[in-house]
Amino acid sequence: MIDVLIIGSGGAGLTAALAAKEAGASVLVVGKSYPTNSQTSMAQGGMNAALGNAGEDHIALHVQDTIKSAHGLCDEDMVRQMCADAPKTIEWLESIGVPFSRLDNDKAGVETVAQRQMGGASAKRACYAQDYTGLKILHTLYDTCLKEKIDFLDEHYFLNLIVKDGIAKGATFLDIRTGEVKQINAKSIIIATGGYASLYHGFTTNAYGSTGDGVAAVLRAGGAVSDMEFIQFHPTALKHSSILISESARGEGGHLLNSEGERFVDELKPRDEVARAIFKELSEDKEVFLDVRHLGEDKLMELLPQEVALCKLHEHIDPAKELIPIKPVAHYSMGGIDVDYALEVTGIKGCFAVGECSNAKVHGANRLGGNSLLEITAFGRFAGENAYKHSIYASTKPDEGRQLQKDRAHIKNIYTQKASVNFYTQREQLGKLFYEKVGIIRENSQLSKALDEVIAMQVLSNKIGIQDKSATNNTNLIDFLEFSNALLLAPTIISAAIARDESRGAHYKVDFKEENEDFRKHIVLQWKRES
Repeated sequence: MIDVLIIGSGGAGLTAALAAKEAGASVLVVGKSYPTNSQTSMAQGGMNAALGNAGEDHIALHVQDTIKSAHGLCDEDMVRQMCADAPKTIEWLESIGVPFSRLDNDKAGVETVAQRQMGGASAKRACYAQDYTGLKILHTLYDTCLKEKIDFLDEHYFLNLIVKDGIAKGATFLDIRTGEVKQINAKSIIIATGGYASLYHGFTTNAYGSTGDGVAAVLRAGGAVSDMEFIQFHPTALKHSSILISESARGEGGHLLNSEGERFVDELKPRDEVARAIFKELSEDKEVFLDVRHLGEDKLMELLPQEVALCKLHEHIDPAKELIPIKPVAHYSMGGIDVDYALEVTGIKGCFAVGECSNAKVHGANRLGGNSLLEITAFGRFAGENAYKHSIYASTKPDEGRQLQKDRAHIKNIYTQKASVNFYTQREQLGKLFYEKVGIIRENSQLSKALDEVIAMQVLSNKIGIQDKSATNNTNLIDFLEFSNALLLAPTIISAAIARDESRGAHYKVDFKEENEDFRKHIVLQWKRES
């Protein structure tokens, strides 16, 4: 039996794998695609650590900025742990070969790592590798996992956790290549499956697959989720494609202009404030642009080469000479699987969660830019160590296979179900519905209408199915399963948003515009597990 089963092969999962392996565990990493395809590769701007390489900075300031950005809805002990671990996490990443940009390229050591300022930060704190930071961290982690001979099982879609008497015993997966439903037994499990921002389909920087598969599986297994209403909208995505333009563009001096040529907001305010300011301009029938022309072509190609390429490819403009048309779109899930101080899932022993799928109470109502890459690496190592500790005393008795049989029957039923309603059309409708009624600006009557529409979609679920009946490499089936998870999570987000009658961070209600101390608490949701 495997000591530590890691579900998800992005930055959080790979970091956890390396930590568990180093501790002495046998490790298997299972992913629905390949590690280098994960959402981590889309994190461009940088990773926070109070090194003080570009001016005075301290861990206490990093803690203070994180709590302020979170609007107080965070666990200060967890925030302190993450921020205090940041410098040594940068040191560890550098030791395994992450090519951070440097103040002096002829020297090594964290004291020469270049840092830039991002929104909501009181200092230049984000360590970066041009504007490919997440990609370079991800590739280095994967290379290191291969060097350490960690086992991988790619193209396996996570179906459900196997839980007995409140203890995780393993998980079931669909082998995408063969169509076989499999069971993997493990002493400890780490879920690192990413967030759920692609519920805003067509209005998100996330890949199509960020549908909260791990979050949904935890709910079905009797675990808890929390703060589901908090979804961060990134201020600068390309207008026509929703492709992310990193906050580093503003951190390096980019300006936000409306169609009248006016700068209307401090570009380095926290993301929730900047996103609302842009949304206000758009609602007044103005266009909004990111202006980096004054930085010059040489500086853009040195510091922001990916942004230049994305603008040319998707908007057919040269940012060194032209304004970049932008809009705010869904970007990051602050809420997710509820975990304790050890990152163990509330309600399920032996199951841990880390990264964007997990709510470790460090981002609160609004994540500070640069803290996502820090969380997945600092807490990824923490999760790996804790999962191994649990595995030492865990039972080696395998599960009898009840969940496996149930999931095999479910997949078989999907193939036989008539597809009289096109779920791809519903997926588009759900994304538009969420952007318009569960978006940057919220109002209770609109949220209630959105909930009614989601319930209507769920009622139709017995009429949706798949057109492709092939057993192998069936992407139609995977899309269906992902949409099913999105539809399952949608009411949790809306219900929590309705319940929170205040404005706090990314959750902004026009009828309750101020923060209310009565709501300085987490909204936790948990289903009663089937017997």
